[in-house]
Order: sequence, then C-alpha cells, then structure tokens
Amino acid sequence: MAQLIREGLRTGVWHGMVLQATEPRIEVLLHGAPVPEVGVTDEGDGRHRLSVPIPAEALEDGLQTFVIRDGEEVLGHFTIGAGDGMEADLRAEIDLLRAELELLKRAFRRHCAETSA
Repeated sequence: MAQLIREGLRTGVWHGMVLQATEPRIEVLLHGAPVPEVGVTDEGDGRHRLSVPIPAEALEDGLQTFVIRDGEEVLGHFTIGAGDGMEADLRAEIDLLRAELELLKRAFRRHCAETSA
C-alpha cells in the first residue's frame, strides 16, 4: 500500500512524495476530470516525487479539492480555497462541526446520567 507525504504548494505547483516499492500509477482528479501535466519522478528506494501544476481554471471562488489516486486506490487529497465563496464554505463546515459536537455532548451527558444512577 502506498503512502502519500504532503510537501505543500509552492509557485502554483503542489508537491508531495509517494512511498511505494513499485512504480505508482498516479492520477490527480479535479471535479472528476484528470489534471493535466502531473509529474511523477522516481527518486529510488521506493520514493516517487509528485508535482501537480494547478490549472488556472481551478482558481475560482470557493474550495477546490484535488483527489490523488494510484490506480483505484485514493492516496489523499489537497484543497485550495479562494475568494468570497470560500468564506461561505468554511462557515457551513463549522456549522456542521458545531452540530456534531452538540450531538456528542448530549449523548455524553445522557451516558453519564445513566451510568451514575
């Protein structure tokens, strides 16, 4: 099984390292479509350097999630956010997290009340 090590975004290119003994079959998808010009360089010892140039059309308001696959196995993803749309997306995520936290708090309180009686 391959392991993805994220190295970050620099000068419009996302970088990472794939650790796998065999040559990976890397594909990066954005909205289900392959991202062009993805580079994979074999550095020996099962290390494969990954570079993903960010297409200009991916830079728009909101969150854009890039999915990294080796064949059918999903290794990971990275997300780029920009513009006014991103603020709404992040607020929606925070609202979901708050709602889930409230559910957990209620369940925990109920559990404590039931076990202390």
